[in-house]
Amino acid sequence: MIFAGTLIAGALAVIALLMATGGPPPQQTAAQRFVAAWVRGDFSSMYGDLSEAQRRVLPLAKFAADYRAATATATATAFRHGKVPRPKGGVVRVPMLVTTRIFGAVRATLPLKFSGDGDDTQLDWSANLVFPGLAAGEQLSRDTQMPARADILARDGTPLAQGAARSSPIPDVASSIVGSLGAPPPDHLAALRGLGYPSGATVGTSGLERVFEAQVAGRPGGVLRAGTRVLARTLPVRAAPVHTSIDPDVQRAAIAAKGDRLGGVAVVRPSTGEILALAGLAFSGLQPPGSTFKIVTLTGVLEANLGGPNSQYPYETKATIEGRDLQNANGESCGGSLRQSFAQSCNSVFAPLGVKLGAQRLVQAAEQFGFNRDLGIPGAAMSTIPQPETIGDDLAVGSSAIGQGRVQATALQMAWVAATIAGHGQRPRLTLQRGLAPQPTQVLAPRIARVVGQLMESVVTGGTGTAAQIPGVRVAGKTGTAELKDTSKPECVPDPTTAPDATATTTPDPATTSCPPPQPNDPTDTDAWFAAYAPANAPRVAVGVLLVASGAGADTAAPAARGVLLAGLKATS
Repeated sequence: MIFAGTLIAGALAVIALLMATGGPPPQQTAAQRFVAAWVRGDFSSMYGDLSEAQRRVLPLAKFAADYRAATATATATAFRHGKVPRPKGGVVRVPMLVTTRIFGAVRATLPLKFSGDGDDTQLDWSANLVFPGLAAGEQLSRDTQMPARADILARDGTPLAQGAARSSPIPDVASSIVGSLGAPPPDHLAALRGLGYPSGATVGTSGLERVFEAQVAGRPGGVLRAGTRVLARTLPVRAAPVHTSIDPDVQRAAIAAKGDRLGGVAVVRPSTGEILALAGLAFSGLQPPGSTFKIVTLTGVLEANLGGPNSQYPYETKATIEGRDLQNANGESCGGSLRQSFAQSCNSVFAPLGVKLGAQRLVQAAEQFGFNRDLGIPGAAMSTIPQPETIGDDLAVGSSAIGQGRVQATALQMAWVAATIAGHGQRPRLTLQRGLAPQPTQVLAPRIARVVGQLMESVVTGGTGTAAQIPGVRVAGKTGTAELKDTSKPECVPDPTTAPDATATTTPDPATTSCPPPQPNDPTDTDAWFAAYAPANAPRVAVGVLLVASGAGADTAAPAARGVLLAGLKATS
């Protein structure tokens, strides 16, 4: 009972104290609520503390926009408040600390004046409350300047872009990869202002200048003002040089492989994900990947246990799906084991396998290799395959399984696919910066990657990719020939205007049919692809080659990739 009596006495004492002091004043409570909402970025809750009269003339959207504009002007990244004091003279003066990107820490007081009392307490808001330290009638402004742009270096330290002129002692390499500077896109202006960029600043708009914009631009400096008063001042800080992963010799080989043809060549180091070369449209040009996508389909088939290297398939010249023929290249007959069918790139085998695999598992296999994923490299296009529910009927699934339909890829994407197989199923994180710690993701079982790699070797040793052979080096690869238009051959049918009897069962005379004379294949009807890595037994380099409207992958892309592989092997030895 003594213990209970003590509790009762303590409670009575607290009640007596509250009755004597009246508790925290409503203005103090409202001020605490207002600044706590500001710290959270909850402009709607802040707006709720304004008087009804002010809310009638100041829309919430304008209120929030004013605070966001002040935040961007100051390059503020965080707001904090100190202990909220009791009001003095009707004003609650809250100490605030603002952390900014370029002006350091800004400490100031926020004067909050309230009207009303009790539950009717409302903030008498004024425009100077958008930032701590502004007096009545003052506006927040700034003047900023950019430092000199940092140098961009090749893998071996040779400057690719240096000084104000962005010059290089190896202009042949630099001109193919550095990119250009210019006015920022309109949709980037707000973000750049929040980083401290002055109006009229130039930014990297393409190539390495764009990729490394945040690292080579440095930290702006300048003056932050409240009216005419200086709130903070800082000097511009130039960034350190950026060491890229671009190897000049490999880049030259990639440029030579592309030649004057439209397309792209990408070279990746499988163990680190470092990009050694990007020529042409290597990471921005999207095209149907053709039969190089059969690497993905083969992976899905093996994972689903729908076949193995020795599984047998009939020799056919085409596959018929949904009443439509998907022909083998040049109408050739192929089949046999899965290994042989992959080496000879048989559409008649892989299109039906894609249908059997199904849209869900086909898309899942593609996404394991990075399709439908942002590469994390500014300016890099995302390679895509439609989602299962939108991919379409069996014909669309079969077409997708052989890299046609609505599948789209870049040369860099297919180099990434090859690098993932080379890495025993580990998909590397792609990077253009030298020396970053590798961050691979295990996306395939090593045994699956090993089998796919073995079948890719078969492509080069005795299949469609023999032009990529390198004496003394085991090369694993896959050719691709993507149709840009329907290249199927029309069947000869009797011409009803010349045939004597529409019911005749004899073979029609070619002279009285509507069948046009045979035409040679037009190489501009197809894109040529090749994806590969070497050495197959200890991979050091992976390559993706795309040559637009340049014929068959076996004829043009595979031999082009050979020289790039050689340069990559030399660079990584």
